[in-house]
Amino acid sequence: MTAHPPAAHPPADHPPAARRIAVAGLGVISRYYLAAIADSPDWELSGVCDPRPDAPEALADHLPAGVTRHPDHRALLAHDRPDALVVAAPNHLHAAIAADAIAAGVPVLVEKPLALDPVAGREVAALALAAEVPLCTAFHRRYNDQLAALVRRLPPGVPVVSATVRYLERIEEHIGGDTWYLDPARCGGGCVADNGPNAFDLVRQLLGEVRVVDAAVARDATGLDRQASIELAAASGALARVELDWSYPGEAKDVRLRLADGTEHHADLLAGHAGFKSSLWHEYRHLLADFAGVVATGRPAHIDGLRALELVADVYAAERAETPVGGVG
Repeated sequence: MTAHPPAAHPPADHPPAARRIAVAGLGVISRYYLAAIADSPDWELSGVCDPRPDAPEALADHLPAGVTRHPDHRALLAHDRPDALVVAAPNHLHAAIAADAIAAGVPVLVEKPLALDPVAGREVAALALAAEVPLCTAFHRRYNDQLAALVRRLPPGVPVVSATVRYLERIEEHIGGDTWYLDPARCGGGCVADNGPNAFDLVRQLLGEVRVVDAAVARDATGLDRQASIELAAASGALARVELDWSYPGEAKDVRLRLADGTEHHADLLAGHAGFKSSLWHEYRHLLADFAGVVATGRPAHIDGLRALELVADVYAAERAETPVGGVG
C-alpha cells in the first residue's frame, strides 16, 4: 500500500482554475465535504441539493454566497452544470444519482456504498466506462494520517501475513437526523453494508484482492445486522479479519498487521484527533484532492467501489449459506 498525498499542483505563479463541484445530499456527512471544498485549491462549490426544505438552511454557515440550491439532483445538474458531483444522499439513491450525472457527462464521487447491491453497482460502472466519465467511491479512511504513518513504518520487502481491521461504534451516535441508516431498505443492510466497505477497502489496500472465507453476523430483534466478524483470504495466502460493531460503547477504528518476520504493527485511526469524528476533516481533504487528480486525468476509478460491494454481498451470502463463498480476483 502507498500513502495518498494531495494531488500535485502547478507552481504558485500559474495557479490552476478551480473546478466547480456540487453536492447532492446535505445529511450528516456533507459537512466534511463542504469544509474540504472550502479549503481546496482544486474545487469551488457551485451548488447543492436536498429535497428537505430545511436541510440547506441547517448548513447555511458552510455555504458561500452565490451557491445555488435546488430541490433535487436533476435540477442541480441541469441548471448548475457542475464539473463534478459529490453524492452524499442516502445509500439507496447513490446509483440513480450517479447514473444521471454520468449521462450528463459529469464525473462522480459517491459516498460508499456505490449502490445497494453488485448488480446495480455493475450497471452504473458500465455506464461510466461507456461514457468515459470518472466514477469514484469515497473511501475516506484510506487517507487517514495514522494509516499512512503505519505504511511508512513497514520494513520493505517483508510480506504482511495477517491483518485485523476494527470498525466499532454506536451507530446512533453518528447519524444525527439521518435515520435511514437504520432502515435496511435504504441503507442496503446494517453494519456490513455501511461500515463494511470502508473496512474491506483498507484490507484490499494492504493485502490486494481478497475473498470471504467465513462470516458470523449478529442481528437485533428487528433483523438489522449490528455486529459481524468476517474472515478474508488474499491470493498471497495472507489472512484478514474484519470486526464490525454498531452497538459498541464509544468508538474504535484501528488496523493491526503481523508481518512474516513476526513483528506486529498497529495504527489507531482516531489517534491525534480528540474531537468526535474529528479524523474525518483531514481524510476528506485528501479525498477531494485525490478526486481532483482523477478528474484531471480522466482515469476510470470504479473498481474499488464495485469490489467492496461484492465483498458485502459475499458476507451476506456466507451468513445465509453458512458456507465459504467468493473468489480472489
